[in-house]
Amino acid sequence: MQSIDTLLFPRWIVPVEPEAVVLDDMALAIDQGRILDLLPAAAARNRYHARNTLLLPNHCLLPGLINAHTHLAMNLLRGYADDLPLMQWLTGHIWPAEARWVGETFVHDGTLLAAAELIRGGVTCVNDMYFFPDVTARALGTAGLRAVVGLIAIDFPSAWASGPDEYLAKGLALHESLRHAPLLSTAFAPHAPYTVGEATLARIRALADELERPVHMHVHETAGEIREAVAAHGCRPLARLDRLGLLSPALAAVHMTQLEDAEIARLAETGASVIHCPESNLKLASGFCPVAKLEAAGVNVALGTDGAASNNDLDLFGEMRTAALLAKGVSGDAAALPAHRALRMATLNGARALGLGEQTGSLVPGKWADVIAVDLGDLESRPLYHPISQLVYASGRHQVTDVWVAGRQLLGNRELLTLDRSALLERAGHWRAQIGAGASA
Repeated sequence: MQSIDTLLFPRWIVPVEPEAVVLDDMALAIDQGRILDLLPAAAARNRYHARNTLLLPNHCLLPGLINAHTHLAMNLLRGYADDLPLMQWLTGHIWPAEARWVGETFVHDGTLLAAAELIRGGVTCVNDMYFFPDVTARALGTAGLRAVVGLIAIDFPSAWASGPDEYLAKGLALHESLRHAPLLSTAFAPHAPYTVGEATLARIRALADELERPVHMHVHETAGEIREAVAAHGCRPLARLDRLGLLSPALAAVHMTQLEDAEIARLAETGASVIHCPESNLKLASGFCPVAKLEAAGVNVALGTDGAASNNDLDLFGEMRTAALLAKGVSGDAAALPAHRALRMATLNGARALGLGEQTGSLVPGKWADVIAVDLGDLESRPLYHPISQLVYASGRHQVTDVWVAGRQLLGNRELLTLDRSALLERAGHWRAQIGAGASA
Protein backbone atom coordinates (compact mmCIF):
# COMPACT_ATOMS: atom_id res chain seq x y z
CA MET A 1 0.00 0.00 0.00
CA GLN A 2 1.40 3.38 -1.04
CA SER A 3 1.72 6.15 1.53
CA ILE A 4 0.50 9.55 0.34
CA ASP A 5 -0.42 12.90 1.81
CA THR A 6 -4.20 13.16 1.36
CA LEU A 7 -7.21 11.12 0.29
CA LEU A 8 -10.56 12.80 -0.31
CA PHE A 9 -13.80 10.83 -0.53
CA PRO A 10 -16.58 13.12 -1.83
CA ARG A 11 -20.05 12.26 -3.09
CA TRP A 12 -19.23 13.71 -6.53
CA ILE A 13 -16.17 14.94 -8.41
CA VAL A 14 -16.46 17.44 -11.28
CA PRO A 15 -13.02 17.39 -12.93
CA VAL A 16 -13.89 19.99 -15.66
CA GLU A 17 -11.73 17.92 -18.00
CA PRO A 18 -13.47 16.10 -19.66
CA GLU A 19 -16.17 18.75 -19.97
CA ALA A 20 -19.59 18.26 -18.38
CA VAL A 21 -18.50 15.04 -16.62
CA VAL A 22 -19.60 14.18 -13.06
CA LEU A 23 -17.81 11.31 -11.32
CA ASP A 24 -19.72 9.37 -8.67
CA ASP A 25 -18.26 7.37 -5.77
CA MET A 26 -14.69 8.27 -6.68
CA ALA A 27 -11.72 9.41 -4.61
CA LEU A 28 -9.04 12.02 -5.19
CA ALA A 29 -5.48 11.22 -4.13
CA ILE A 30 -3.01 14.06 -3.44
CA ASP A 31 0.71 13.73 -2.86
CA GLN A 32 3.55 16.27 -2.79
CA GLY A 33 1.15 19.03 -3.73
CA ARG A 34 -0.14 17.44 -6.90
CA ILE A 35 -3.11 15.33 -7.95
CA LEU A 36 -1.84 11.77 -7.96
CA ASP A 37 -4.97 9.85 -8.92
CA LEU A 38 -8.72 9.85 -9.46
CA LEU A 39 -10.05 6.37 -8.91
CA PRO A 40 -13.02 4.42 -7.51
CA ALA A 41 -13.36 4.89 -3.77
CA ALA A 42 -13.02 1.18 -3.02
CA ALA A 43 -9.82 0.94 -5.04
CA ALA A 44 -8.40 4.01 -3.29
CA ARG A 45 -8.87 2.40 0.11
CA ASN A 46 -6.92 -0.66 -1.05
CA ARG A 47 -4.17 1.21 -2.91
CA TYR A 48 -3.30 4.19 -0.68
CA HIS A 49 -2.58 4.89 2.95
CA ALA A 50 -3.03 8.64 3.54
CA ARG A 51 -1.68 10.80 6.35
CA ASN A 52 -4.88 12.83 6.00
CA THR A 53 -8.24 11.35 4.99
CA LEU A 54 -11.43 13.38 4.66
CA LEU A 55 -14.91 11.97 4.13
CA LEU A 56 -17.21 14.37 2.32
CA PRO A 57 -20.46 12.42 1.84
CA ASN A 58 -22.60 15.39 0.76
CA HIS A 59 -19.95 17.32 -1.12
CA CYS A 60 -18.81 17.95 -4.64
CA LEU A 61 -15.09 18.31 -5.34
CA LEU A 62 -14.08 20.59 -8.18
CA PRO A 63 -11.05 22.59 -9.24
CA GLY A 64 -10.42 25.74 -7.30
CA LEU A 65 -12.03 28.74 -8.97
CA ILE A 66 -9.81 31.23 -10.81
CA ASN A 67 -10.61 34.91 -10.47
CA ALA A 68 -8.97 36.25 -13.62
CA HIS A 69 -9.32 39.98 -12.92
CA THR A 70 -9.08 41.73 -9.57
CA HIS A 71 -7.78 44.82 -7.78
CA LEU A 72 -7.46 43.12 -4.41
CA ALA A 73 -6.41 46.01 -2.20
CA MET A 74 -9.55 47.88 -3.25
CA ASN A 75 -11.46 45.69 -0.81
CA LEU A 76 -10.82 48.59 1.57
CA LEU A 77 -12.93 50.79 -0.75
CA ARG A 78 -15.88 48.40 -0.89
CA GLY A 79 -19.05 50.53 -0.98
CA TYR A 80 -17.06 53.78 -0.94
CA ALA A 81 -18.64 55.24 -4.11
CA ASP A 82 -21.62 53.39 -5.56
CA ASP A 83 -24.25 53.92 -8.26
CA LEU A 84 -22.07 55.97 -10.62
CA PRO A 85 -20.91 55.52 -14.23
CA LEU A 86 -17.31 54.40 -14.74
CA MET A 87 -15.50 57.65 -15.50
CA GLN A 88 -17.38 59.65 -12.84
CA TRP A 89 -16.70 56.85 -10.37
CA LEU A 90 -12.98 56.80 -11.27
CA THR A 91 -12.15 60.48 -11.64
CA GLY A 92 -14.49 61.91 -9.02
CA HIS A 93 -14.08 59.36 -6.26
CA ILE A 94 -11.72 56.39 -6.67
CA TRP A 95 -8.62 58.09 -8.04
CA PRO A 96 -8.76 60.90 -5.45
CA ALA A 97 -9.23 58.36 -2.64
CA GLU A 98 -6.31 56.29 -3.93
CA ALA A 99 -4.11 59.39 -4.19
CA ARG A 100 -4.77 60.08 -0.51
CA TRP A 101 -4.71 56.62 1.02
CA VAL A 102 -2.83 54.10 -1.11
CA GLY A 103 0.51 53.02 0.29
CA GLU A 104 2.20 49.84 1.46
CA THR A 105 0.03 49.38 4.55
CA PHE A 106 -3.20 50.00 2.62
CA VAL A 107 -2.24 47.42 -0.02
CA HIS A 108 -1.08 44.88 2.56
CA ASP A 109 -4.23 45.10 4.67
CA GLY A 110 -6.60 45.27 1.70
CA THR A 111 -4.96 42.32 -0.02
CA LEU A 112 -5.12 40.12 3.08
CA LEU A 113 -8.79 41.00 3.57
CA ALA A 114 -9.44 40.12 -0.07
CA ALA A 115 -7.44 36.89 0.20
CA ALA A 116 -9.63 35.71 3.08
CA GLU A 117 -12.75 36.47 1.05
CA LEU A 118 -11.34 34.60 -1.95
CA ILE A 119 -10.42 31.52 0.07
CA ARG A 120 -13.82 31.39 1.79
CA GLY A 121 -15.40 31.68 -1.66
CA GLY A 122 -13.50 28.78 -3.20
CA VAL A 123 -11.00 30.79 -5.24
CA THR A 124 -7.52 29.24 -5.35
CA CYS A 125 -5.90 31.40 -8.04
CA VAL A 126 -6.18 35.13 -8.68
CA ASN A 127 -4.93 37.56 -11.33
CA ASP A 128 -4.37 40.98 -9.77
CA MET A 129 -3.63 44.48 -11.02
CA TYR A 130 -2.78 47.19 -8.51
CA PHE A 131 -0.14 49.50 -7.11
CA PHE A 132 2.60 48.11 -4.83
CA PRO A 133 2.50 44.65 -6.45
CA ASP A 134 5.48 43.63 -4.32
CA VAL A 135 3.32 44.07 -1.22
CA THR A 136 0.47 42.20 -2.91
CA ALA A 137 2.82 39.31 -3.63
CA ARG A 138 3.97 39.10 0.01
CA ALA A 139 0.41 39.18 1.31
CA LEU A 140 -0.76 36.49 -1.09
CA GLY A 141 2.25 34.40 -0.12
CA THR A 142 1.13 34.65 3.50
CA ALA A 143 -2.37 33.55 2.56
CA GLY A 144 -1.12 30.62 0.47
CA LEU A 145 -3.01 31.48 -2.71
CA ARG A 146 -1.79 30.90 -6.23
CA ALA A 147 -1.55 34.24 -8.02
CA VAL A 148 -0.45 36.13 -11.08
CA VAL A 149 0.74 39.51 -9.82
CA GLY A 150 0.28 42.38 -12.24
CA LEU A 151 3.26 44.60 -13.03
CA ILE A 152 1.16 47.74 -13.16
CA ALA A 153 1.97 50.47 -15.71
CA ILE A 154 0.16 53.76 -16.15
CA ASP A 155 1.20 57.14 -17.52
CA PHE A 156 0.52 59.20 -14.42
CA PRO A 157 2.47 59.08 -11.14
CA SER A 158 1.31 57.30 -8.01
CA ALA A 159 2.68 56.44 -4.60
CA TRP A 160 4.23 53.38 -6.25
CA ALA A 161 6.08 55.01 -9.17
CA SER A 162 6.69 58.37 -10.80
CA GLY A 163 6.00 57.36 -14.40
CA PRO A 164 6.28 54.59 -17.02
CA ASP A 165 10.05 54.11 -16.66
CA GLU A 166 9.85 53.56 -12.92
CA TYR A 167 6.73 51.37 -13.17
CA LEU A 168 8.52 49.07 -15.59
CA ALA A 169 11.82 49.07 -13.70
CA LYS A 170 10.11 48.16 -10.43
CA GLY A 171 7.95 45.60 -12.19
CA LEU A 172 10.95 43.89 -13.75
CA ALA A 173 12.70 43.76 -10.39
CA LEU A 174 9.62 42.12 -8.86
CA HIS A 175 9.41 39.65 -11.74
CA GLU A 176 13.01 38.64 -11.13
CA SER A 177 12.42 38.22 -7.39
CA LEU A 178 9.46 35.88 -8.04
CA ARG A 179 11.08 33.72 -10.70
CA HIS A 180 11.38 30.76 -8.36
CA ALA A 181 8.28 31.35 -6.24
CA PRO A 182 6.20 28.14 -6.31
CA LEU A 183 2.76 29.81 -6.31
CA LEU A 184 3.41 33.32 -7.63
CA SER A 185 4.08 34.51 -11.15
CA THR A 186 3.75 37.83 -12.98
CA ALA A 187 1.97 39.50 -15.87
CA PHE A 188 2.51 42.89 -17.41
CA ALA A 189 -0.48 45.01 -16.43
CA PRO A 190 -0.82 48.23 -18.44
CA HIS A 191 -3.99 49.79 -17.07
CA ALA A 192 -5.83 50.64 -20.30
CA PRO A 193 -5.24 52.09 -23.79
CA TYR A 194 -6.46 55.48 -22.57
CA THR A 195 -4.00 55.66 -19.64
CA VAL A 196 -0.87 54.09 -21.20
CA GLY A 197 0.87 55.64 -24.21
CA GLU A 198 2.00 53.83 -27.33
CA ALA A 199 5.71 54.00 -26.50
CA THR A 200 5.10 52.26 -23.17
CA LEU A 201 2.80 49.71 -24.77
CA ALA A 202 5.45 48.92 -27.37
CA ARG A 203 8.03 48.36 -24.63
CA ILE A 204 5.61 46.12 -22.75
CA ARG A 205 4.97 44.04 -25.85
CA ALA A 206 8.72 43.54 -26.36
CA LEU A 207 9.27 42.65 -22.70
CA ALA A 208 6.29 40.29 -22.62
CA ASP A 209 7.65 38.50 -25.67
CA GLU A 210 11.13 38.30 -24.19
CA LEU A 211 10.04 37.06 -20.77
CA GLU A 212 7.07 35.02 -22.05
CA ARG A 213 4.64 36.72 -19.68
CA PRO A 214 0.92 37.49 -20.13
CA VAL A 215 -0.37 41.03 -20.68
CA HIS A 216 -3.39 41.89 -18.50
CA MET A 217 -5.27 45.05 -19.56
CA HIS A 218 -8.66 46.79 -19.47
CA VAL A 219 -9.84 47.06 -23.09
CA HIS A 220 -13.10 48.26 -24.68
CA GLU A 221 -14.78 48.72 -21.32
CA THR A 222 -17.28 51.44 -22.32
CA ALA A 223 -18.77 53.06 -25.41
CA GLY A 224 -17.28 56.37 -24.25
CA GLU A 225 -13.79 54.87 -24.32
CA ILE A 226 -14.32 53.87 -27.96
CA ARG A 227 -15.61 57.31 -29.00
CA GLU A 228 -12.70 59.10 -27.35
CA ALA A 229 -10.16 56.73 -28.89
CA VAL A 230 -11.56 57.22 -32.39
CA ALA A 231 -11.53 61.00 -31.92
CA ALA A 232 -7.96 61.01 -30.61
CA HIS A 233 -6.33 58.29 -32.71
CA GLY A 234 -8.63 57.69 -35.66
CA CYS A 235 -9.22 54.04 -34.73
CA ARG A 236 -10.70 51.83 -32.04
CA PRO A 237 -8.46 50.77 -29.12
CA LEU A 238 -8.28 47.13 -30.19
CA ALA A 239 -6.99 48.19 -33.60
CA ARG A 240 -4.23 50.23 -31.91
CA LEU A 241 -3.25 47.24 -29.79
CA ASP A 242 -3.25 45.05 -32.89
CA ARG A 243 -1.00 47.50 -34.72
CA LEU A 244 1.42 47.37 -31.77
CA GLY A 245 1.51 43.57 -31.87
CA LEU A 246 -0.30 43.11 -28.58
CA LEU A 247 -3.06 40.85 -29.91
CA SER A 248 -1.65 37.40 -29.22
CA PRO A 249 -2.22 34.40 -26.93
CA ALA A 250 -0.46 36.42 -24.22
CA LEU A 251 -3.21 39.07 -24.06
CA ALA A 252 -5.90 38.84 -21.38
CA ALA A 253 -8.27 41.66 -22.37
CA VAL A 254 -10.63 42.62 -19.56
CA HIS A 255 -14.29 43.70 -19.94
CA MET A 256 -14.60 43.89 -23.76
CA THR A 257 -18.19 45.10 -23.70
CA GLN A 258 -17.87 46.95 -27.02
CA LEU A 259 -16.99 44.47 -29.75
CA GLU A 260 -17.78 44.28 -33.45
CA ASP A 261 -17.95 40.99 -35.33
CA ALA A 262 -14.67 41.66 -37.14
CA GLU A 263 -12.95 42.28 -33.81
CA ILE A 264 -14.27 39.00 -32.42
CA ALA A 265 -12.89 37.21 -35.47
CA ARG A 266 -9.53 38.91 -34.96
CA LEU A 267 -9.41 37.87 -31.31
CA ALA A 268 -10.05 34.29 -32.34
CA GLU A 269 -7.40 34.49 -35.06
CA THR A 270 -4.72 35.84 -32.72
CA GLY A 271 -5.55 33.59 -29.75
CA ALA A 272 -6.18 36.41 -27.27
CA SER A 273 -8.32 35.74 -24.19
CA VAL A 274 -11.23 37.81 -22.88
CA ILE A 275 -11.84 38.26 -19.15
CA HIS A 276 -15.56 38.75 -18.58
CA CYS A 277 -16.60 40.72 -15.46
CA PRO A 278 -20.39 40.65 -15.73
CA GLU A 279 -21.42 42.08 -12.36
CA SER A 280 -18.98 44.99 -12.40
CA ASN A 281 -20.04 45.81 -15.96
CA LEU A 282 -23.68 45.73 -14.94
CA LYS A 283 -23.15 47.87 -11.85
CA LEU A 284 -21.20 50.53 -13.75
CA ALA A 285 -23.59 50.30 -16.75
CA SER A 286 -20.57 49.68 -18.98
CA GLY A 287 -22.30 47.33 -21.41
CA PHE A 288 -22.50 43.63 -22.19
CA CYS A 289 -19.64 41.41 -23.24
CA PRO A 290 -20.90 39.27 -26.17
CA VAL A 291 -19.92 35.98 -24.55
CA ALA A 292 -22.00 33.72 -26.80
CA LYS A 293 -20.44 35.22 -29.94
CA LEU A 294 -16.95 34.96 -28.48
CA GLU A 295 -17.46 31.32 -27.50
CA ALA A 296 -18.91 30.49 -30.91
CA ALA A 297 -15.85 32.03 -32.54
CA GLY A 298 -13.52 29.96 -30.39
CA VAL A 299 -12.21 32.76 -28.16
CA ASN A 300 -11.12 31.70 -24.68
CA VAL A 301 -13.38 33.54 -22.20
CA ALA A 302 -12.57 33.55 -18.47
CA LEU A 303 -14.29 35.16 -15.49
CA GLY A 304 -13.26 37.91 -13.10
CA THR A 305 -14.99 39.92 -10.43
CA ASP A 306 -13.08 43.19 -10.87
CA GLY A 307 -12.38 44.97 -7.57
CA ALA A 308 -14.71 45.06 -4.60
CA ALA A 309 -15.02 48.83 -5.05
CA SER A 310 -17.06 48.26 -8.21
CA ASN A 311 -18.69 44.86 -7.74
CA ASN A 312 -18.93 44.87 -4.56
CA ASP A 313 -17.63 41.40 -3.78
CA LEU A 314 -15.15 38.77 -4.97
CA ASP A 315 -17.81 36.07 -5.31
CA LEU A 316 -17.03 33.90 -8.33
CA PHE A 317 -20.07 31.68 -7.72
CA GLY A 318 -22.16 34.81 -8.22
CA GLU A 319 -20.21 35.68 -11.37
CA MET A 320 -20.79 32.22 -12.84
CA ARG A 321 -24.54 32.49 -12.36
CA THR A 322 -24.72 36.07 -13.64
CA ALA A 323 -22.54 35.24 -16.64
CA ALA A 324 -24.72 32.27 -17.60
CA LEU A 325 -27.97 34.21 -17.25
CA LEU A 326 -26.66 37.34 -18.95
CA ALA A 327 -25.35 35.40 -21.94
CA LYS A 328 -28.81 33.96 -22.46
CA GLY A 329 -30.49 37.36 -22.21
CA VAL A 330 -28.02 39.16 -24.48
CA SER A 331 -28.03 36.47 -27.16
CA GLY A 332 -31.72 35.61 -26.96
CA ASP A 333 -30.76 31.95 -26.71
CA ALA A 334 -31.61 29.96 -23.57
CA ALA A 335 -28.95 27.41 -24.55
CA ALA A 336 -26.17 30.04 -24.61
CA LEU A 337 -23.49 29.40 -21.98
CA PRO A 338 -24.81 26.26 -20.28
CA ALA A 339 -23.78 25.55 -16.71
CA HIS A 340 -20.77 23.36 -17.52
CA ARG A 341 -19.28 26.08 -19.73
CA ALA A 342 -19.82 28.74 -17.07
CA LEU A 343 -17.91 26.49 -14.67
CA ARG A 344 -15.14 26.03 -17.23
CA MET A 345 -14.90 29.82 -17.60
CA ALA A 346 -14.35 30.08 -13.84
CA THR A 347 -11.69 27.34 -13.80
CA LEU A 348 -9.83 25.98 -16.83
CA ASN A 349 -10.45 28.96 -19.10
CA GLY A 350 -9.05 31.25 -16.43
CA ALA A 351 -5.96 29.07 -16.11
CA ARG A 352 -5.44 29.16 -19.87
CA ALA A 353 -5.84 32.94 -20.01
CA LEU A 354 -3.07 33.27 -17.40
CA GLY A 355 -0.73 30.78 -19.04
CA LEU A 356 -1.37 28.21 -16.29
CA GLY A 357 -3.54 25.73 -18.18
CA GLU A 358 -1.02 22.91 -17.82
CA GLN A 359 -0.73 23.48 -14.07
CA THR A 360 -4.21 24.11 -12.68
CA GLY A 361 -7.87 24.67 -13.60
CA SER A 362 -8.99 21.03 -13.76
CA LEU A 363 -8.68 17.88 -11.67
CA VAL A 364 -6.23 15.94 -13.80
CA PRO A 365 -3.42 13.75 -12.42
CA GLY A 366 -0.15 15.63 -12.56
CA LYS A 367 -1.67 19.08 -12.07
CA TRP A 368 -1.33 20.97 -8.82
CA ALA A 369 -3.89 19.96 -6.20
CA ASP A 370 -5.90 23.21 -6.27
CA VAL A 371 -9.21 21.77 -5.07
CA ILE A 372 -12.38 22.90 -3.32
CA ALA A 373 -15.24 21.05 -1.64
CA VAL A 374 -18.79 22.40 -1.90
CA ASP A 375 -21.50 21.10 0.44
CA LEU A 376 -24.63 20.21 -1.56
CA GLY A 377 -26.33 18.38 1.27
CA ASP A 378 -28.64 20.99 2.75
CA LEU A 379 -32.22 22.02 1.96
CA GLU A 380 -31.29 24.71 -0.56
CA SER A 381 -29.53 22.13 -2.73
CA ARG A 382 -32.21 19.44 -2.70
CA PRO A 383 -33.49 17.66 -4.64
CA LEU A 384 -30.34 17.36 -6.71
CA TYR A 385 -30.60 16.06 -10.27
CA HIS A 386 -27.52 17.57 -11.94
CA PRO A 387 -24.57 18.59 -9.72
CA ILE A 388 -23.02 21.02 -12.24
CA SER A 389 -26.33 22.78 -12.78
CA GLN A 390 -26.77 22.99 -9.01
CA LEU A 391 -23.28 24.48 -8.57
CA VAL A 392 -23.88 27.25 -11.11
CA TYR A 393 -27.56 28.11 -10.69
CA ALA A 394 -28.38 27.30 -7.05
CA SER A 395 -25.18 27.31 -4.98
CA GLY A 396 -23.31 30.04 -3.13
CA ARG A 397 -19.82 30.63 -1.82
CA HIS A 398 -21.04 30.00 1.74
CA GLN A 399 -21.29 26.32 0.78
CA VAL A 400 -17.53 26.04 0.22
CA THR A 401 -16.24 24.10 3.22
CA ASP A 402 -12.67 23.15 2.34
CA VAL A 403 -9.97 24.58 0.08
CA TRP A 404 -6.53 23.27 -0.90
CA VAL A 405 -3.82 25.01 -2.95
CA ALA A 406 -0.96 22.80 -4.10
CA GLY A 407 -2.19 20.25 -1.58
CA ARG A 408 -2.01 22.65 1.38
CA GLN A 409 -5.32 23.17 3.14
CA LEU A 410 -6.27 26.84 3.46
CA LEU A 411 -9.88 26.36 4.62
CA GLY A 412 -11.13 23.54 6.79
CA ASN A 413 -14.81 23.18 7.63
CA ARG A 414 -15.26 26.92 6.84
CA GLU A 415 -12.37 27.97 9.14
CA LEU A 416 -9.44 29.96 7.72
CA LEU A 417 -6.21 28.07 8.37
CA THR A 418 -3.61 30.58 7.15
CA LEU A 419 -5.15 33.93 8.11
CA ASP A 420 -6.41 35.44 11.37
CA ARG A 421 -10.07 36.38 10.93
CA SER A 422 -10.17 38.61 14.02
CA ALA A 423 -7.10 40.56 12.96
CA LEU A 424 -8.54 41.09 9.49
CA LEU A 425 -11.78 42.45 10.94
CA GLU A 426 -9.84 44.78 13.22
CA ARG A 427 -7.80 46.21 10.32
CA ALA A 428 -10.92 46.61 8.17
CA GLY A 429 -12.49 48.61 10.99
CA HIS A 430 -9.37 50.76 11.27
CA TRP A 431 -9.49 51.65 7.58
CA ARG A 432 -13.22 52.29 7.68
CA ALA A 433 -12.64 54.87 10.41
CA GLN A 434 -9.75 56.50 8.57
CA ILE A 435 -11.23 56.63 5.07
CA GLY A 436 -14.75 57.34 6.27
CA ALA A 437 -13.52 60.33 8.27
CA GLY A 438 -11.66 61.61 5.23
CA ALA A 439 -14.68 61.21 2.97
CA SER A 440 -16.91 63.24 5.31
CA ALA A 441 -14.32 65.91 6.01
